[in-house]
Amino acid sequence: MASLHRKQAYHACFLIILFLFFSLPSLYVSISEVEASYLTRRQLLTLKQHDELPNDFKYKLDIADTFPNERLKMAYVALQAWKLAIYSDPQNMTANWVGADVCSYTGVFCAPALDNPNIEVVAGIDLNHGDIAGYLPPELGLLTDLALFHINSNRFCGIIPSSFSKLVLMFEFDVSNNRFVGHFPLVVLEWPSAKYLDLRYNDFEGEIPSTLFTKEFDAIFLNNNRFNSLIPETIGNSTVSVVSFANNEFHGCIPSTIGQMSNLNQILFLGNKLGGCFPPEIGNLVNLTVFDISSNGFTGQLPESLSGLQNLEILDVSNNELRGSISAGLCKLPKLANFTFSFNYFDRQDTTCVASKGSKKVFNDGQNCLANRPVQKDANKCSTVLKKSVECGNCGGGSSSPGVPSTPEDPYDQSPSPRYRSPPPPVVTPPSPSETSVPSPPPVSSPPPPVHSPPPPVHSPPPPVHSPPPPVHSPPPPVHSPPPPVYSPTPTGLLSTTTSLLSTPTDPFSTTTGVFSTSTGPFSTTTGPFSTTAGPFSTTAGPFSTSTNPLSTTTGLLSTPTSLFSASTCLLPSTTSSISTTSDCISSSS
Repeated sequence: MASLHRKQAYHACFLIILFLFFSLPSLYVSISEVEASYLTRRQLLTLKQHDELPNDFKYKLDIADTFPNERLKMAYVALQAWKLAIYSDPQNMTANWVGADVCSYTGVFCAPALDNPNIEVVAGIDLNHGDIAGYLPPELGLLTDLALFHINSNRFCGIIPSSFSKLVLMFEFDVSNNRFVGHFPLVVLEWPSAKYLDLRYNDFEGEIPSTLFTKEFDAIFLNNNRFNSLIPETIGNSTVSVVSFANNEFHGCIPSTIGQMSNLNQILFLGNKLGGCFPPEIGNLVNLTVFDISSNGFTGQLPESLSGLQNLEILDVSNNELRGSISAGLCKLPKLANFTFSFNYFDRQDTTCVASKGSKKVFNDGQNCLANRPVQKDANKCSTVLKKSVECGNCGGGSSSPGVPSTPEDPYDQSPSPRYRSPPPPVVTPPSPSETSVPSPPPVSSPPPPVHSPPPPVHSPPPPVHSPPPPVHSPPPPVHSPPPPVYSPTPTGLLSTTTSLLSTPTDPFSTTTGVFSTSTGPFSTTTGPFSTTAGPFSTTAGPFSTSTNPLSTTTGLLSTPTSLFSASTCLLPSTTSSISTTSDCISSSS
């Protein structure tokens, strides 16, 4: 009996071994295919910062649908890879990213290619205010016709892939109010047509490349990051009309070359560690409307050349160590609406620098050393400081004057996204309307500034440009980048917004030749795709709206948010390693 059982057991084992023997090839093939697919996928998702997509890049499509052209097929590959790199999409903005019709995807906009009007290409992406968590995969470098890339107010983290250098038609690049890390993304310097660059409210760090200001940008927003370099001397070569360095760790002096910035309308240095004396060349900026160097370590006197800034509307030099007198020439500037010089050591001012009853001008002279003025510093403290000699060569900078109990509220400060509290924004006077402009809904503040020329006719439609404010005399080209704010005073001394700026009903892919002009296109709105709602430089409406405010903080003028969009727990290093994901990386900000 036992012998029979043993024979049955041997027979069963033989059958199992025989089955495994014949099944092994198919099992091996199956494992190999899965493994190969996995390795291919991981190769793409683990490209280091300086790696590129391989020239022989291939991707196996998972659908049987056909595509109208090869460019839309590559766009499908890129967008599907991006969808896989998204871990949280609370508004389901990418829910319909299915199938071959990429032009119907939410936030994806197509237009005829400039080099071949007979084919459609993906020319714009707008996922603003999506609260999406994820990262940017290198496959996005396949979107070679992309001209506009707007993803502000999300939770994207990691680095800007080097494959973005292939997006040579990029015109407007807005990744503000996210959690990107690493050094300044050098890929932006490889875009010959780029005009609008918005990196604010991230965790970029390190030095600013001097070549940034040799490119023909119209607007550059670097504020509220962790940049800690000198202001490059090349700033004098810049074509920008608006630039913001605010709330970083820039140090040193303001270069004298600043006086060569002939297009400049607004420049913001507040909340850094700059120092030394004012270069008198600032008086050459005849188109300047907003100048803010508050909360630094500047010393010495205000140069007399400032009285030549005939278009100046807002001047803020508060929270420094300035001294001397405030001249009548400065206070009598014809367009000056708000002059804040509080928390310094000025000991003399002209009577015209004191606002008269019913005046629309706002002068804030508190916490100085002025005789017969309210809320001034202690006389002994003033005497001690004013006895010291001024060293203009000391560009170490620093924080605001010692002993300042609190910082005044930043007139430009407003939260970059609806998730945060924002202080009152500045009043904006809309510029002269162009032929294509329409009234925009109140209230506003301007974020993105104007772009002065449409992109050259290359391979994808150029983005829209807003005409610059009145002081700038360049004609308004058809591009939808929001203009810089033009401020006007309010009787209360607070800068509140009342109107919208430079919104236009034209679609972003329209050009002066009418190649991409449509009356019902995806970017056309009747209320202005760049109409703004609050805070300077912020917009919310429209497919390509820029929503963040450059100088928003949650605790006032001097506090730079260190945790709002901090990427310190997001394990996506900028120099090495693959793109890893953690719960910290994708958790929503509180």
